[in-house]
Amino acid sequence: MDRDQARKMKEQLAAFARELAEKHGVVATPRSLGGQSVSEAADLVRAPTLALGLVPQPEGGFGIAVRYRLGVPRARSIVRKISAEVGPDVDVRRTGRIRPVSELGPRPPAPTSQADGDTDRRRPLRPGISIGHVGVTAGTLGAFVTRARPGGRDGGSNGTPDDGLYALSNYHVLAGSPEAQPGDVVLQPGPADGGLAPGDRIGELTQVVDLEAVEPAYTDAAIARLDQVPVDFEYPVGRVVKTARALGGEVVGKVGRTTSLTRGRVTAIELDDVIVGYEDLGALSFDDQIEIESLDDGPFSRGGDSGALVYREDGVALGLLFAGSESGGRSGKGLTYANPIDQVLEILGIELAGEPTQPFG
Repeated sequence: MDRDQARKMKEQLAAFARELAEKHGVVATPRSLGGQSVSEAADLVRAPTLALGLVPQPEGGFGIAVRYRLGVPRARSIVRKISAEVGPDVDVRRTGRIRPVSELGPRPPAPTSQADGDTDRRRPLRPGISIGHVGVTAGTLGAFVTRARPGGRDGGSNGTPDDGLYALSNYHVLAGSPEAQPGDVVLQPGPADGGLAPGDRIGELTQVVDLEAVEPAYTDAAIARLDQVPVDFEYPVGRVVKTARALGGEVVGKVGRTTSLTRGRVTAIELDDVIVGYEDLGALSFDDQIEIESLDDGPFSRGGDSGALVYREDGVALGLLFAGSESGGRSGKGLTYANPIDQVLEILGIELAGEPTQPFG
C-alpha cells in the first residue's frame, strides 16, 4: 500500500476496532473520563483499546501497525480480527503499560548511581544532562531553542525574535503537575540527582503544552527560559538544527540522563490512540506518534530519559522522547514513543538553536 492507502485503511480499522470493543461491553476511554479519580483514570489503560499506525515495508510502501497492551482482557481476540482484515501487511506488537519515561523502571527515575548518563552538575549546559522542575524528580534536557516574541491579542507570535535562549524538554519534566506555574524554578541537575535551589537554578518554567483528557494530545512538551549560564550546543552527532518528519525505518539516536547514548530504529509512525498512564493526570490518548525499538542489547530509553531529542543518523531531529512501554521490541525490554519534533516546535512557536550538523558516529 502507498501512504494514502495505508492511512485510509487505518481509519477504517480504527472504527472497526471500536465496534468490536463495544460488543464486549462499554469501553472506557480517556476521552470520556467523567468524574473519575486520577487513580481510576490511570487504570483505563486496561481497556481493550488498540494503537494503530503505519509501518514501513521492506519492499516499499506501508503496512498497518497494530499495538495492544499485553494482558488486557479481550484485546487478543480483537487483534486477531483486525489482522484478518489487513492480511499480510499487518505488524502486530504487544506492549506493557505505556507511561511517561520519567516514571519507567525504579521510582524515582533510575537512581543516580545506576544511571549511565550525565547526572552531575554541568556548566556549560549541554543536551542529554539531568534537568527538572524544582518539584520533579529528574528528566533530560533535550535541546536549546529560541522563540518569537508573543504578540497580538491571541497571544501568538509576531515574528520578532526573542533574545532569550530556552531549554526544551517534556511537560512532566519541566512542569510535572497542573499546579506548576510560569516562573517556577528549573534546576540542573534535577532534584533526584541532588539539584537544589538556589545554587543549581538554571532558569524558570516559561511555557507548557496543556495536557487534557477530553481530546487526544500530540505533544508532551515545555520550555524553560535560561538564566545567563554557559551553553554547549553539541550532540554526539554535532549541532542539530534541521528537522524532518519520520518516514519509518530510520536509524536514530538519543542522549539521555539515564541511558546516555543509545541507538534505535523507527518501527512505526502516525500511531493514534497511544494510551499513556500519568500518575497525576490519568490515562491520556496521544495521536500521530513515533515508535522506536532499540538496536542495542538494552532498551532505547529508561526512566529519566524523558525529554531527550531523537535524531536521525545524519543529525536531523525527528522527535521528542516522552513515553515507553514495559515490554516489546527486539530486546523485549520495551518500546519508546516520541512526539514528532515539527509538531512540538510549531505548537510552542519555537526553533532549534545551533549550527549545521556532523555525521552520526
